[in-house]
Amino acid sequence: MLARVAEELGELARAVSHHAGFKKPKPGEELGDVEEELCDLIFVAVCLANSLGIDLDAAFARAMQKYYVRDKDRWTRKD
Repeated sequence: MLARVAEELGELARAVSHHAGFKKPKPGEELGDVEEELCDLIFVAVCLANSLGIDLDAAFARAMQKYYVRDKDRWTRKD
């Protein structure tokens, strides 16, 4: 399952590189769809969590609380 996560992450990285113009697709290679690849990665991550018995709802809530406390001013614009 971890290998699948790595595979999907690689596909997402390639799609983002194509989208941002950092890397052009090889001849015959399609332009990667960032949206699709991101969803594929999320799906495989959910499958991994399920296989490990992780309650993603509870884990996500804890993570969001941590980010809210730790990073509440991190992503704000300071003019």
